[in-house]
Amino acid sequence: MDFEFGPEDQAFRREARAWLEDHLTGGFAAAAGRGGPGSEHERAGTRLAWERELGRDGWIGLGWDADHGNRRATLIQQVVWAEEYARARAPGRVGHIGENLLAPTLVAYGSKEQQTRHLPAIARGEELWCQGYSEPGAGSDLASVRTTAVKDGAGYRVTGQKIWTSLAREANWCFVLARTEPGSRRHHGLSFLLVPMDQPGRVDVRPIRQMSGTSEFNEVFFDGAEAVGSVGGEGGGWHVAMGLLALERGVSTLVQQIGFEEELRRVVRTAVDSGAVDDDPVLRDRLVRQWAELRTMRWNALRTLGGSDDPGAPSVAKLLWGGWHQRLGELAIQVRGAAAASGPGAWSPSYELDEQQRLFLFTRADTIYGGSDEIQRNIIAERVLGLPKELR
Repeated sequence: MDFEFGPEDQAFRREARAWLEDHLTGGFAAAAGRGGPGSEHERAGTRLAWERELGRDGWIGLGWDADHGNRRATLIQQVVWAEEYARARAPGRVGHIGENLLAPTLVAYGSKEQQTRHLPAIARGEELWCQGYSEPGAGSDLASVRTTAVKDGAGYRVTGQKIWTSLAREANWCFVLARTEPGSRRHHGLSFLLVPMDQPGRVDVRPIRQMSGTSEFNEVFFDGAEAVGSVGGEGGGWHVAMGLLALERGVSTLVQQIGFEEELRRVVRTAVDSGAVDDDPVLRDRLVRQWAELRTMRWNALRTLGGSDDPGAPSVAKLLWGGWHQRLGELAIQVRGAAAASGPGAWSPSYELDEQQRLFLFTRADTIYGGSDEIQRNIIAERVLGLPKELR
């Protein structure tokens, strides 16, 4: 596509930058990492308030094909907003799953009633969502889900377990892929269900503490939890789920790369300030390669942005950014030498880590979650190259 920033886009950039400068103050600046540390609970509360702040001024849902109190922006202007947001180091979003994944899915596959019920609340930053896909025995192989749902009046009762569920503690709702046809196998008999999270005794969320010391992911247990309806009709869950994954691995990767750019800049700054690159040509080469690969990823994302006719594009993007980000985590530790093994302060049972140490530990999972590298290569082999399917 022809991708250039015109006068209207530059005006949009100035508006976005000015809004962020005016609103990233006080507690919001602290949550953005610019105003000192805070507890995890405090940051979570501030990030929830930040979602409502964005919603009040229409900054949620810029790319929606519908007006629900959100600003309307072109694809290029959405990129502009993402760039300014990342460069301002604004707080991490807790509403992006509803905004970028569930909302476009409802527009494409949902009923008018579902759109009217959920889209305005998402646009206001008042309704947060999480994604109920992966299970202990069905991660990258999503068609193996075992969570079941039985018809109950106009809705369903859901029973099963989901895992690696981001933002489940903050979410009001979860979209769940469940098996609604008894005895069905693989991608047949699945439905895409909408489940309220506030169901004591029927929905149990358990945080998963990672080796980085944080708990971004959770286990979610459903025990006869009520689902208020299905998107795409009963049995249409696989088609809807695949449409949503294309969104997850498509436009959002460009936003992700803008954050990667800031992380790389901090690693390079550390390498220069510490003198690590002075006498190590191999390290210099690795840093240059990281920069070049990031530029390649950006132009590849821009090339495929808005396109839907390339079945391998999402898998290629995942392979590129997963490995790249993991190598960046390794570099973040390498440039610091032996000092990377020590914490930022006195030893304590909580074992506090600094930003680059957390980056290294967290990125170990980048080639696994969201569809492992092995699964992505199978998709490319079968759907793009036409090779025989793997025996299952």
